[in-house]
Amino acid sequence: MSIVVKRGDLTSVSCDAIVNPANSYGHMGGGVAGAIKRIGGVEIEKEAISKAPINVGNAIATTAGVLPCQYVIHAPTMKRPAMGIDVDNVKLATDAALSLAENLGLRCIAIPGMGTGVGGVSYKKAAEAMVLIIKKFEDKFDKIILIDRNDEMVNSFNCFL
Repeated sequence: MSIVVKRGDLTSVSCDAIVNPANSYGHMGGGVAGAIKRIGGVEIEKEAISKAPINVGNAIATTAGVLPCQYVIHAPTMKRPAMGIDVDNVKLATDAALSLAENLGLRCIAIPGMGTGVGGVSYKKAAEAMVLIIKKFEDKFDKIILIDRNDEMVNSFNCFL
């Protein structure tokens, strides 16, 4: 499996699925979730809400609307929107997203920094936790793309690879 780190826009990645660091209710208001809904279409949020609640440590897949991927995997890092979290939630969400992707037989997944926005987890802690979990799935995927618009997040990913 190759792990690729890129600075860029998650919603423009052509892959099997992108990961949304969601909340348990499926609401896609701001941050990464808001961008996914704005660019991919409101049907993504409607489907996510219809499958809620989604506990932290679980994940669901929805349509990707008009995004260049097959699915959006919603992996809650927090129960309520805009809730502060700790790094353990990042580990749980990353593991849930990749477990679901494996069960769906997907080969290429794109993941942004998880829990670093309103969740308040530092870029370094989030990157370390995510890379630790991703390495557990080394033989399950062809490619994992770690992508973020924030230079500090991108640099943090690179520190742990």
